[in-house]
Amino acid sequence: MHWTLARRTSNQASSVIREALKLAERPGIISFAGGLPSPETFPVDAFSQACERVLRGHGRAALQYGSSEGLAALREHVAGMLPWPVDPAQVLITTGSQQGLDLVAKVLVDPGSRVLVETPTYLGALQAFAPMEPELQGVPSDDDGVDPRALRRAAGEGRAARLLYLLPNFQNPTGRTMSEARRVELVELAGELELPLVEDNPYGELWFEQPPPAPLSARSPDGCIYLGTFSKVLSPGLRLGYLVAPRPLLGPLLQAKLAADLHTATFNQYLAAEVLRDGFLERHVPGIRALYRSQRDAMLAALEREMAGLGVHWNRPLGGMFLWLRLPAGMDAAELLPLAVARGVAFVPGGPFHAQAADPRTLRLSYVTASAEQIAQGIARLADAVRDKLQRRAA
Repeated sequence: MHWTLARRTSNQASSVIREALKLAERPGIISFAGGLPSPETFPVDAFSQACERVLRGHGRAALQYGSSEGLAALREHVAGMLPWPVDPAQVLITTGSQQGLDLVAKVLVDPGSRVLVETPTYLGALQAFAPMEPELQGVPSDDDGVDPRALRRAAGEGRAARLLYLLPNFQNPTGRTMSEARRVELVELAGELELPLVEDNPYGELWFEQPPPAPLSARSPDGCIYLGTFSKVLSPGLRLGYLVAPRPLLGPLLQAKLAADLHTATFNQYLAAEVLRDGFLERHVPGIRALYRSQRDAMLAALEREMAGLGVHWNRPLGGMFLWLRLPAGMDAAELLPLAVARGVAFVPGGPFHAQAADPRTLRLSYVTASAEQIAQGIARLADAVRDKLQRRAA
């Protein structure tokens, strides 16, 4: 039998993160590659107790099909926890925020549509948009996020862009946070250009020193789609995310959701709604922040100690799970990876996080699933691989 694949499958490249995780599964590897939250933060006892209460009080309903919009109690909770007035009717519960990206792509993107993204940007978003066969265009960005002048130029090139995709808080992969001034300027510019914004905020609660500025969606609710998730503050295994959309988009998004999976798992929604009662996150999330901050500090200290004099540069994220590192001129992170793995440490090269013109010198390090001792050992091994590479170039 000959199977003819759809044309869109040619755009579905193998995930570099998946391949890096395969390397990280080798015995003895210290992995800074994954984007996984620390399992130490999972509230197992709270879920155990909530599971019993759900089955006892709502068992038949929780085990039945549910509405495509999502459980009313969970949608009300989402609306209530956001820092601007949101009608629960504008909330759609998704199977992880990754499904939110897929639904946005299906509803807003046609083949050849121009889609603007930060440089660099979340690889999963590039993968979600790719099957719709858009023209993906990276917009030059700095430490504060998208450069407004570059955005104005990009928006004026050719056909009108369908959307601009952004991660303002503790971005994946760079860990950077968009400043208050940049948010004000960007929302004003997007309004002037009539450019819809898709704001992805999976890490916004994971701040260390102080909360990030108000979301873009709070400043322009009718001009933004907002994506969130419970994966980073409760459990990724629940696969529970949500989107908040302007009213004209709710119908098309709901139809796309219905076609995709009918609804997000009913039992998981009941379970999350039960756990979230009585201000659970206000008590639980500070512990996650404290743990991740200590691990970030351990990685920064190890980089200062081990990378001195090697020409390596890195940032200091104010929250989230990732740190962005840039190698010396002429070095390629993809070529460094095998040398690092041979020494027992793994990372993700930064090239695939770019829509265009990838910077081969960059790489992403995740600090949240390794202990302080493992971080110290892993960064020492990575520095040794960098030295080896530099010596080979000099020879």
